[in-house]
Amino acid sequence: MNLKLEVIGFTLQGCVSAENAGASRIELCDNPGEGGTTPSYGFIKAAREKLSIELYPIIRPRGGDFFYNTDEFEIMKSDISICKELGCDGVVTGILNADGTIDKKRNRVLVELAYPMGVTFHRAFDRVCDATIALEDIIETGFERILSSGLVPNAANGATTIAALIKQANSRIIIMPGSGVRSDNIIQIAKDTGATEFHSSARNFVKSKMEYTNAAMNENLQSVAIDEVELNKMIEALRMYANESTVADS
Repeated sequence: MNLKLEVIGFTLQGCVSAENAGASRIELCDNPGEGGTTPSYGFIKAAREKLSIELYPIIRPRGGDFFYNTDEFEIMKSDISICKELGCDGVVTGILNADGTIDKKRNRVLVELAYPMGVTFHRAFDRVCDATIALEDIIETGFERILSSGLVPNAANGATTIAALIKQANSRIIIMPGSGVRSDNIIQIAKDTGATEFHSSARNFVKSKMEYTNAAMNENLQSVAIDEVELNKMIEALRMYANESTVADS
């Protein structure tokens, strides 16, 4: 059984740590507080130069919803072109219509522009009005993968929906559970859904190393980092589960 773990990279050091731990892919993001937005040119370039594993920057011009105007769509196209120029393996994106359906026309433009890079449809999927129809629309537009928590905030709670999506997909597209995936539930999610790819931030928070802080600002300047211990636990759990499954099938 070939199991893969995709890890969100919010910092260059986090990306390197994830690769060293055995992650298969990095979803490169900025602005964790917004749920992830498109990283800068410099960040993408540095990550590509440092990493040998797959690199998929998110193409999301702002936080909030996934219904974009014409200017935002043009920005997304430009950012995809930059990712291609910098040698990324793929991108992560997705556009919805205002009624909660998949914007097939504009998503198809992005997928075609990205080629030969791969394209993952991100958790905009968890905001659709009908997951069954949305899955078929996303397959039709050419995406290779959908990241989903099963239309609820946490993938463990959405396992039944994710399992149904995997069954419906029937190997035509990869369904990758994400959101709240940790070492203490990743194997149960794998068993409950039948998924073979998983997505996690493995995040923790790091206090500022500033010696001086202005107390009058009343702010917490901590940053998001990867919890290397947690990440290693997830990688080891997947490795052991894969080995057990191989033995059971032999």
